[in-house]
Amino acid sequence: MILIDGKKAAAELREELKQEISQIKKKYNKVPGLTVILIGDMAPSQIYVRNKEKSATEVGLKSEVIKYPGNVEEKIVLDKIKELNKDDSVSGILVQLPLPNHIDKQKVIEAIIPSKDVDGFHPMNVGNLSSGYESSIPCTPLGCYLLIKKIEPNLSGKKAVIIGRSNLNGKPMAQLLLKENCTVTITHSKTKDLRAECLEADIIVAAVGIPELVRGDWVKKNTIVIDVGINKTDKGIVGDVNFDEVSKVAKALTPVPGGVGPMTIACLLKNTIDCFKRSQK
Repeated sequence: MILIDGKKAAAELREELKQEISQIKKKYNKVPGLTVILIGDMAPSQIYVRNKEKSATEVGLKSEVIKYPGNVEEKIVLDKIKELNKDDSVSGILVQLPLPNHIDKQKVIEAIIPSKDVDGFHPMNVGNLSSGYESSIPCTPLGCYLLIKKIEPNLSGKKAVIIGRSNLNGKPMAQLLLKENCTVTITHSKTKDLRAECLEADIIVAAVGIPELVRGDWVKKNTIVIDVGINKTDKGIVGDVNFDEVSKVAKALTPVPGGVGPMTIACLLKNTIDCFKRSQK
């Protein structure tokens, strides 16, 4: 079995992006800038934003984090986004989710202009992705897609089963694999026989938030299994896939942690550079 090393893949992608930024610097005499807005003091969000900032600086992006207390008024955040939309030195804007309850997530997502939406959550980017047009692609599915392509460059005709139908991962993942001529099935909590669906798959992407849901007898030989889940349990952090069982049958499998996570942040940097390049056209 191939253990898909997300840390190594992310390091390789960051190295490519570093080269690209030095070429951009020569060509345009400026570098792409990423601005992250962080609201409140949730520990996971803070750690995540710190990692984003560190990675951005490492590849040579201009990086800024704007912090607000958890009780900040929605209007202040929306006004700040409007200001960043007009700022030419900012190529990408990201508002770290989840948000406090009094702030409307959809309003915030739609306030960011699509050309600076590095998360790929704006309805216009969602629509462009599903129509096959140029768009920002959500970072986690993009990371999963790049990891799958490392194992199997030609996905044409493969059967892919996605567990989970979120806007964050399941739906954009389906669009990316459809574009590669896969036959895609999206499964979810109401799916009748999940095991039977998985047994048909050449590719399984599990992103549902149920610890070790996918068992060894759910997976046929030569299947590529991507585990997006991060679940806190008594035995530590585990994915949505039972690693011990599935690693005995799968062709390739991502570990948790160290699989999809590092690629998500690397893809955020890639999206920032892509937004910059599109803005220069």
